[in-house]
Amino acid sequence: MLGNAALCISEEEIPHIFNRFYRADPSRARPSGRSGLGLAIAQQNILAHRGWVEVESVVGEGSVFTIYLPI
Repeated sequence: MLGNAALCISEEEIPHIFNRFYRADPSRARPSGRSGLGLAIAQQNILAHRGWVEVESVVGEGSVFTIYLPI
């Protein structure tokens, strides 16, 4: 389980956050060093190991990513 109090994702954005090059905050331009690939790559690695990831987020409180991998 990974959590981040600074990262707030609205409910409408959650279905898109694992898409390549998707950025929840449109003001974040390329010069920020963020490409929008991190969550897409993470999800592909998790799926490759027959796992899945769940996201819970409350705007103003933060987000929790739970990763499930088979033993």
